[in-house]
Order: sequence, then C-alpha cells, then structure tokens
Amino acid sequence: MFTCFQKRPGAPWLLLALGVICPLIAGFAHAQANGGRSVYEARVTRVSDGDTLWVQPLDGGRYRKLRLDGLDAPEICQSGGEASRDALAARVLRQVVTVRERSQDDYGRALVRLQHGGEDVGAFMVLQGQAWSYRWRHSDGPFAQEEAQARAQKKGLFAAASPELPRDFRRRHGPCPLPPRP
Repeated sequence: MFTCFQKRPGAPWLLLALGVICPLIAGFAHAQANGGRSVYEARVTRVSDGDTLWVQPLDGGRYRKLRLDGLDAPEICQSGGEASRDALAARVLRQVVTVRERSQDDYGRALVRLQHGGEDVGAFMVLQGQAWSYRWRHSDGPFAQEEAQARAQKKGLFAAASPELPRDFRRRHGPCPLPPRP
C-alpha cells in the first residue's frame, strides 16, 4: 500500500513531518477502503435521547458520543422524548453494536448507522414510531417507508393527531435545559 521514506541523515524535520504525514495517509487509505467510513464494534454505555448515545469501542479507546443518522427523535423535554429514549435504551443499552460512522454533525458527534442483531437501529426506531425519518430539502429521508408504516399503524409518536417535529419544537422553545449534575 503506502510506504514511508527511510531515515535521511541531517533532516530531523523531515522525520517529524513523515511521522505525522504517513499515519494520516494510511488512515485516509483505510477510510477510502471502507467507503469513507469508520466501521467498528462497540458496546453501548449510555443513551441520552432517542437519537444520541455513547459507546465504548471493543478494541479500546475513548468513549464516543454518536448520533443516529437518518432520523430525528423528539427532544428529551418534548412530548414523547422520554419514551423515545427508553425505546432506544431497551434495544441497545449494554449491547454490542456495529457502528458505521459517516461524518460529524455540528455538535461534534459522529453521525452513524448502527446495526444490532442484523437490524438497522434507525429503521427500528422509526418503525416503532419513536422518531421521524430525517427530512432534507425535498427528500422524505432514508426511513420514509418505515415512517409511513408507523403512521398507518398509529405507533408511538404517530398515535397523536399531529406530533411536533423536533426542529419545530427547538425553534419554538430552544434546546432542552441540561439536568442538574448529582
């Protein structure tokens, strides 16, 4: 694949630069081989709300805060927010999942697709009526069929006549206040 240059006498700056550049190139090549994504196994350690959770990679490393890609769950202080969080926790908390990172959101969380037991966790959440398929411009999002099915069956959020989208809730109320630290 990629090879780094060998040591050259009298050029310590070159060694330092290569020590930084070579791992970056190798990491880029690995990401390209995985379709630009980082894929790993992890254990879910905490669920913050219906689309945000923390994991510990099985191969070690630091805990990571993740956001499920392709869906939008209610804010925790919004109607249905706690039920959405509890549904996600019941499905994956303390479980081993496959994480496919796509990019990062504006808050520094990795945007991910999670697999658990051969099932896409985002599709599961929308199908259970615990989140909306994330709409973008003129698209109904990646889980539009799951949302249509949950609406037809009046599951979860869709049991209400007109549940409020999280982005509309945030626009009206701002973000949920953080709970006090114990």
